[in-house]
Amino acid sequence: MTDWAGLLNPEQLAAVTAPEGPTLVLAAAGTGKTRTLTHRVAWLMEQGVDPRGILLLTFTNRAAREMMARAEALVGPAIATLWSGTFHHVCHRILRQNARLVGRTASFVILDRSDAQSLLGKAVKALVPDAKRFPKKEVLAALIGKAANTEGDVGALAEGLAFENPVDPAQVVAVAERYAEMKAEANALDFDDLLTFTLRLFRERPEVLAEYAGCFRHVLVDEYQDTNAIQAQLVDLLASRHRNLMAVGDDFQCIYSWRGADFRNIMEFPKRWPGCRVIKLERNYRSVPEILALANATIAHNPEQFQKTLLPTLPPSGRKPLVAFLRDAAEQSQMVVRHVQRALQAGYRPEDVAVLYRAHYHAMELELDLRRLRVPYTLTSGQGLFESQHVKDVIAFLRLCAGLADLFALQRVLGLLPGIGPKTAERVWDKLGGAFDPTRQTDRLQLGALLPKKAQEDWRALDALIARYHDDALAENGNRAVTLFLDTWYADYLLRAYDNGEDRIQDIAAFAAQFRKGQPVAEFLNDVALMTNVDAENAQALADRPGIRLSTVHQAKGLEWPVVIVIWCNEDYFPSARAIMEDQAGEERRLFYVALTRAKDDLLLCVPATRRTPGKEGVQYLFPSRFIKQLPADGVTKRYGLY
Repeated sequence: MTDWAGLLNPEQLAAVTAPEGPTLVLAAAGTGKTRTLTHRVAWLMEQGVDPRGILLLTFTNRAAREMMARAEALVGPAIATLWSGTFHHVCHRILRQNARLVGRTASFVILDRSDAQSLLGKAVKALVPDAKRFPKKEVLAALIGKAANTEGDVGALAEGLAFENPVDPAQVVAVAERYAEMKAEANALDFDDLLTFTLRLFRERPEVLAEYAGCFRHVLVDEYQDTNAIQAQLVDLLASRHRNLMAVGDDFQCIYSWRGADFRNIMEFPKRWPGCRVIKLERNYRSVPEILALANATIAHNPEQFQKTLLPTLPPSGRKPLVAFLRDAAEQSQMVVRHVQRALQAGYRPEDVAVLYRAHYHAMELELDLRRLRVPYTLTSGQGLFESQHVKDVIAFLRLCAGLADLFALQRVLGLLPGIGPKTAERVWDKLGGAFDPTRQTDRLQLGALLPKKAQEDWRALDALIARYHDDALAENGNRAVTLFLDTWYADYLLRAYDNGEDRIQDIAAFAAQFRKGQPVAEFLNDVALMTNVDAENAQALADRPGIRLSTVHQAKGLEWPVVIVIWCNEDYFPSARAIMEDQAGEERRLFYVALTRAKDDLLLCVPATRRTPGKEGVQYLFPSRFIKQLPADGVTKRYGLY
């Protein structure tokens, strides 16, 4: 028999060896959640539980593979018969076995994102007369997916779409209904259907539910705080027969409401499962005591939560987290580089350092500075600045404005207009004789006459912007030129074309602020060309070297680094202005807590005082984040300015 007490701390042992019945394991950051779950599986098998009667639900395939590998190391190959995987994987298995009961055959097709959007595009084409003023298929897919995962109403969600020209919710509902019909005709399901169809199957066919609920004697769920309304109901139904449900999660790390996670699922677990035992894992094996003290002080300000305190197991480092109050974005970048250099001098590797931020666009200034200084980095929060499609669009438009027109710039700008693809743009270029001077009104009028009728209205809007660029002498004010393009035309395009259009708008606003005061647009475009083309070999060399990690906090969850730097710790940045407006202050604090608890040894929090304002000559004055203001004075070292 395994010496479980020798392998686990007392709280982990209590969870691993918990008797039958519902159990909620509140696993705080760095307390051995995965270890506890895998040892629970091994303990159950050691007690004689058939692995075919164990269901282990995770949120990522990577987590499922890791847990199965660890469990196999403990109990051997018999673990292979255990049901394990993501919610979607398990629901897929169930639906394959019962496809005819949900209107499909056993050979049904699972649509990938591209296939689903293609089908949606056909539904729009069939039902919407003026598709150019209708949300693009990517936006519709995200909206329909959100409705599915939250059991929301498609029409109600469509009413919340913020476009310059309002969208008829009834049309959106009609498209969603036609999309569902087309999936049935094609014997297909999309990714969200795997969950919703399984829930419908259990609700409408109690005999099927009885079969699976009877089969699974023990149900274990990882990252329970991230479950949405559908997933929580599936879990409750699958565990309804034997009531042996172990939900493992951390209410302190519930940070995904924007993609459907419901904080109430974990908070109301004891109500839904009367008599459940609650076990808290609080011994942290990741971070030094100085960092844990800051994390504990931060999360204590959230009243609605299960109270937990991170307990250190590592010795004190003798170094308090550093809060740096800086002048502006440039000084913040300098501070980051200097802190990284100090970490490297202290023996850390570049990959031991992470720079975290609330939103992807917050990294823009830093990324530019790292490129200029040849500091290697890995960007995981999205595409690099000059690789993103929306920044490429803006650069192409600026090239037209500046009279630097070529086939590639023209093709990209024309591709934003309805009814124009690469071949049409090439034909227009050929008809122009392979030359186009956008500074000449006659050339622009000639171009407009060559475009399809459906594209001409939008081209007239862009034509007016190009004319204004020259009339208002914006060649010396790129900040204003980009902001004008964004505010008068491109923002609405982004909202219709992308499901994350608002994030892309913020990216472009931040991009506009990168122009130095009085810097000519042509000079800026030359700098961009140098960084993206002439320095391509150097950039590849940097990419091949180990580098510091740049990541949003959301993407950093579950990861850890010895050295963590958090930038833009300012009000309206972290917490974000949008989250505060939507009454999400509690989740923003949990997100800040997640950022702090990624650090093992060293933590730097940066608080700039100003930032350049897009479209204006002045600067925006910033205030320290409420999270910074609430940090205990004796728990941090404060510095004003650079090292």
